[in-house]
Amino acid sequence: MNTFALHLQAGKPQIGLWLGLADSYCAEISAGAGFDWLLIDGEHAPNDVRSTLRQLQALAAYPVTPIVRPPSGEPWMIKQYLDLGVQTILVPMVESAEQARELVRATRYPPQGIRGVGSALARASRWNRVADYVTRADAEICLLVQIESRSGLAALDEIATVEGVAGLFIGPADLSASLGHLGNPNHPEVISAIEDAVARIQAAGKAAGILTSDEAQARRYLELGCTFVAVGVDTSLLARATRELASKFKADLTGASDQAEERGGAVY
Repeated sequence: MNTFALHLQAGKPQIGLWLGLADSYCAEISAGAGFDWLLIDGEHAPNDVRSTLRQLQALAAYPVTPIVRPPSGEPWMIKQYLDLGVQTILVPMVESAEQARELVRATRYPPQGIRGVGSALARASRWNRVADYVTRADAEICLLVQIESRSGLAALDEIATVEGVAGLFIGPADLSASLGHLGNPNHPEVISAIEDAVARIQAAGKAAGILTSDEAQARRYLELGCTFVAVGVDTSLLARATRELASKFKADLTGASDQAEERGGAVY
């Protein structure tokens, strides 16, 4: 049962973390932190099908929902991730209702869709040990689509009406670039566009999601009604913590060295 999808339907906020370190050990550390969901990124992190599988296996022992973002929405790519057992998938750069409908079809078995039937080879069905997997799988798939361009914003209302799309996720970084503010997702025009998009997603009865490592912004988007919010990225957390730790001790040594020089001594 896809508890993440059920919580979205109930409007229960779900707090997540972005995984970009592409390592099962790091993913397992994050799995024990208490997040509701963890996103394994295949678009901008060096993940492939096998590294994704290893992280899914590590996360399986914990009460956390794995979400996978493939590099693109190619049906063959989606098929591989679904066969790994991924129930919730986030597809980047969706810009039309027709594209969203094709993505829905890629996540469903015939006759509703075009997903290939290979359950005997699939971890998702426990290699056919889940006897009714193929008849139940469609109902447990949660498709999330990412709106991150000017074209996506223009088509948002139509995309939100597509049956089978459970939620729409706003990508601030690419959206800011598309709106002419590369590297500045906090530009007032970008923030205004995001807040307007969240309202439109909610009006369509769909779940709204976003990623931001700014605590105040994250709380703001939760107040606006976003129901799946990623509040950090593992690579950024590690980069910041290691930089701060190194700076703290380097600063202490520099200070001690300066004091020694003032006294005419040496530091060893």
